[in-house]
Amino acid sequence: MPQPPAPRKTLGRPPRISREEVVTTARRIVDAEGVGKLTMRRLAAEVGSTPMALYHHVRSKEQLLVLLLDDYAARALHRPELPAQPRERVVVAAAAIHEALAACPWVVEVLTADDLMSASALWFVEQIVDGLVAGGLTPERAVHGYRAIWYYTAGEIVVRTTAARRRADDDRATYREQVFADLDPGELPRLTQLSGQWASLTAEDTYLDGLRALVDGLLAAR
Repeated sequence: MPQPPAPRKTLGRPPRISREEVVTTARRIVDAEGVGKLTMRRLAAEVGSTPMALYHHVRSKEQLLVLLLDDYAARALHRPELPAQPRERVVVAAAAIHEALAACPWVVEVLTADDLMSASALWFVEQIVDGLVAGGLTPERAVHGYRAIWYYTAGEIVVRTTAARRRADDDRATYREQVFADLDPGELPRLTQLSGQWASLTAEDTYLDGLRALVDGLLAAR
């Protein structure tokens, strides 16, 4: 006797998710694999939902990145006590940005696109621009000064992060080390003199020294 057909299963609604769960899962992906691995389809799969359901919480990957920036700023950007002296105020505010971003390089990758930002981080930008104005720059020149400080800060983090990743992936002598080991002292006498120290010297953390020199130069130009 033929068996009756099994009843059809209804798919039903996907499980309900919260924006907090979406942001937490997205943060886990970028922390482990980088921004390039974060897609709406991947995120939907990770939270056990569908891309369509995900769009009820975030309209696009761009909005998702802004939420991630705001989330990180709220957790990692702590407003320091600022000194009264304008130069030091600029240095302290910029150093606080550097400290927070150096611990999470993917944030720098997002910010260097130059069109996304966290509104809560604007307090630090305000302190830098205001400190430069108090130090004698016009507001317009202070904005240019802030940009120079940001380029220096972001560039320092990107270079150090990329170099550290390369060293972690391959412990062989780098191409630079091979080149520096065979310099021509007739053509490059100073670099030849420093070749044995170059790797250790360039590995030193000189961010604050460079920052102070940059701020001094910006204020001297007033």
